[in-house]
Amino acid sequence: MQRSIFKNTKQEPDAKNICILQHNVAIEHLDLMCNNIEAEGAELLAKSLRGNSTLRSLRMAGNKIASRGSMRFAAMLQVNSTLQALDVSDCDLDTQSLIGFTIALSTNKSIQAVDLSRPLLFSHQEEIMVHLARMLQVNQHLQELHLGQHGMTDSAVERLCEALRGNSVLRYLDLRCNRITRDGAKFLAEILRHNSTLEILDLSSNRIEDDGAGHLSKAIARHNRSLRALLHFTNVLTLTHKHPTPPQAVSSLLQSGRLLQEATDVSPYEVDGQRCLAEVFHGLRRHYYWTSNFDAHSDPVVNSALVLMGRDSMF
Repeated sequence: MQRSIFKNTKQEPDAKNICILQHNVAIEHLDLMCNNIEAEGAELLAKSLRGNSTLRSLRMAGNKIASRGSMRFAAMLQVNSTLQALDVSDCDLDTQSLIGFTIALSTNKSIQAVDLSRPLLFSHQEEIMVHLARMLQVNQHLQELHLGQHGMTDSAVERLCEALRGNSVLRYLDLRCNRITRDGAKFLAEILRHNSTLEILDLSSNRIEDDGAGHLSKAIARHNRSLRALLHFTNVLTLTHKHPTPPQAVSSLLQSGRLLQEATDVSPYEVDGQRCLAEVFHGLRRHYYWTSNFDAHSDPVVNSALVLMGRDSMF
């Protein structure tokens, strides 16, 4: 196995040289995160991947390939049958390119993980959720889906949850940094009551509040046996004696062993008879930008997603 990493270079890597991938039989993982690759370079990469049969993961995060370049990658997914993980987060994807990816993923049988976080969306109609929901209803191979910073609201979560009712393969759902409130958390809690495959749920930096945290905690404690990691600290939680539900619920989950301390980002403590929650340095991808995932298992607490998924993930 061979890995190639070209991170954070000040100049654009020569995309024409990178495109030896079409005939390369050694490189399995290619990390081009945070370079200066734009649409033209993305087109060359996508073209070379059409004939590649060895590359398993490609990370393009932070390259401004925009709609033109991302549509080439979406078209490539309709032909390539070996790529298992693709990260196109923060690549200036627009609505058209996101729809293109959902169409490609509806028929692609090799992709197991995809990161579509932080697109440039200007519409408030959330039409992309319609296409994502349709894709999840038919895709029986995707295990890891990242939808951070999509501006997702409760109505979009409701549509997503309807699609997840018939999905039995998704293990990791990342909804961080959206606009999900307690109603969206209630929809997710209802899914957790019946879902037996979802293992990781990231709701950090949303607005689920005390009621939302309560719905999730009850579903995990009473009905769900598959979820292994839950992130929700950076939400609007009151965490006082007037609203004791989140601290008590989390404490109960930890004491019963239903959730492990290293599998969540909060730790309960008590002051003057009041239960509170403190944020702890636990996370699914804390070292995402500066620590290689080659050695993720040596520090599982801060890179727990890599360990919980039980495979060599680039996310």
